[in-house]
This record gives sequence, structure tokens and C-alpha cells, in this order.
Amino acid sequence: MPRDNVTELLLKVSRGEVSVEDAKTALSDVELTEDQLEKAIDHGVFNTAEPGTVISAKLAPSGGSYLAIFFFGWGIFWVCYWSFTMLYGLFNKWDQQQLSFHLAMTLTVLIMMGVVYMRFILPDKVIVKHRANKYIPKHQKDWRDYKI
Repeated sequence: MPRDNVTELLLKVSRGEVSVEDAKTALSDVELTEDQLEKAIDHGVFNTAEPGTVISAKLAPSGGSYLAIFFFGWGIFWVCYWSFTMLYGLFNKWDQQQLSFHLAMTLTVLIMMGVVYMRFILPDKVIVKHRANKYIPKHQKDWRDYKI
């Protein structure tokens, strides 16, 4: 697969052949038009990939954002609150309706944390696999022709 100049420059920086400052200087005047950006994105999306290729669907996961960290702190607080009040209610013989409410609130917060984790933190990766043939020609002798 042919590589563009930017990719070649990044590879040279990673190998240590070009310094980071020289690469920044070389890329300082690079601008993409909207059409060029769309073509670059479409090139990676609509071309067929080889089997076993790992494709990243977005540039970088946003798991390090302060909002995600705040949300998980908030979630851990409420999971602890609802589960400990449920345990308190178990020891003090609360009725089942109150206990089930506390359990439901605990599970709801855990589910919300799971959804946020899957949506915003996990990277979107796809391993390309192609379907195998349903008919294998070298085993023709094993096929039987049944007549009704």
C-alpha cells in the first residue's frame, strides 16, 4: 500500500531519522481542504480490508477526559450509597419493596457506568473477517445426492 508524505515523515520521526522540531517545521504550512479530508476518510472507510486487519473507527478514545473521570467518581459514590443502604435495610428487616428499590438503583447506576465506558472510553476496533465458503470443492466425494 503506498504511503503519503505525512506517514513517511512520521515513520522517520519514530525511527529517529528526523527530529520532532524539523517535522513540525515541515508540516507547519500543510492544510487540507474539506474535499481532501472527506476523500481521506472515505478511502479508509469504503475500501475493502484484508482478512485479519484491525481497523480503528475513531482517531483516539476520549477516556481521559475530566467529564468521564467525574462521571465514574459520581457513579462509584452512588453505587456505594445504594448498596450500603440496601445492606443496612437487610439487617434492619426492611420490606422487600424498599430493598428492591435500592437494588434497582444500584444496578441502574452500574448500567449507566457501563454504557459510558463502552461508548466513550473503549476504542472502536473491528477485526475484519470474511465468511468461509459453504461448499468445499475438495470434499466432493463426501457429498451425496439424495432423491425423494
